[in-house]
Amino acid sequence: MTTAPLTSPAAPVGVAPLARTVVEVAGHPFHAIWAPEDGALRAAGFATDDDPDADSLMQRLGRLDPELAARGVENAADDRFGIAAALRAYADGDLAAIDALPVFQPETPFRGEVWRALREVPAGRAVTYTELAALAGRPSAVRAAASGCANNLVALVVPCHRIVRTDGGLGGYLFGTPVKEALLRHEGAIL
Repeated sequence: MTTAPLTSPAAPVGVAPLARTVVEVAGHPFHAIWAPEDGALRAAGFATDDDPDADSLMQRLGRLDPELAARGVENAADDRFGIAAALRAYADGDLAAIDALPVFQPETPFRGEVWRALREVPAGRAVTYTELAALAGRPSAVRAAASGCANNLVALVVPCHRIVRTDGGLGGYLFGTPVKEALLRHEGAIL
């Protein structure tokens, strides 16, 4: 998929810009942004009607790591880390293909536990915010677990879409509930 490059500041001298690829996932353009020196995803998410180039990903990254975001972003010239290949495999039905992709995002101790717990929730399963808090080691911290989902910079790979409300409702999702529903259907968590 070809897209226009994101508008971003020039990278500081001697520092490579972040790399980006876009892959269609569950019928929606998914943007993955990583650092070219280590291949770890730093931001990821879906384009939306009001954000067709997913510029909000870099804005969110800039709020948490201004120095990293100041590097800017360019479309990846190659796939030497296999990120695009893993995303295409996931989109084609190999739901475990993205499980080993490395991620890095600024974290507090509990948010880090929430994000690691999210990565343990397998495709095809949805858990509640209450269950997520327990998986993260603090069963009474349901609101903090929900906040961890809301502040996740690496959606899909850190699968906050797999968290649902206790009443069985989908709950919110930064990229919209239709995207969340499409992902859960793609993974077989809902019919």
